[in-house]
Amino acid sequence: MTTPADLRDVRDPELPGRLLTLERDELVPLLRSRADADFALPVAACPGWTVRDVLAHCSSALIRVVERRFEKGVFSPECNDRDIAERADWSNARVVDELERGMTEAGPVIARSDGRLDAVALGEWVHAGDVRVTFGEPGAYAGRGLPEALALLGTITRARGHLPLHADLDDLDEPLKLGEASGDRPPGRYIGDGPTLLRLYAGRPLDGAAAYELAGVEAAELNIFGD
Repeated sequence: MTTPADLRDVRDPELPGRLLTLERDELVPLLRSRADADFALPVAACPGWTVRDVLAHCSSALIRVVERRFEKGVFSPECNDRDIAERADWSNARVVDELERGMTEAGPVIARSDGRLDAVALGEWVHAGDVRVTFGEPGAYAGRGLPEALALLGTITRARGHLPLHADLDDLDEPLKLGEASGDRPPGRYIGDGPTLLRLYAGRPLDGAAAYELAGVEAAELNIFGD
């Protein structure tokens, strides 16, 4: 199903917050239902991190947004490791509580920003998918927030001048335009479902993903989160 923001070229400042709220309402109850042992499971998409580490990274990143703490090197690997280490003595429940607060309060702050924080919301949604994969949950990178995640992906790739791509998605009524046409190369084309497209752009493993077609661009060129 298509929402009005899905195909719009201009930034919707409320979109990141909507995505975080939708994800909060699905992820937090799932986390509260899991045993403590599940938080120690390794997350394949984030080598060296456990579920707890991923959640601590997510909660700390959102609280930084809420509290507007953006010192030099923020969100770097070193900063992420320090944030996780600072929560080493916390209970799993406390980490989840902080995550819930961040997913509730970060949206309005991101809305008032110039768009550079939009990727934080999308990154949180992707990490929620990483956790679902680890738990063996179906539809890891889908759920109610999928249309908002796809729309936000379009906004971010256009703002960054990412390579152009036209995606014909099973999940939307109209093609989704990603990236920014520069004239340097014709747009690539993707045919498939939304979750697989998001996994490609997030650099996530495609084990068990639906079949897709990609032309005019290499999969590695789509990654917006780096190595």
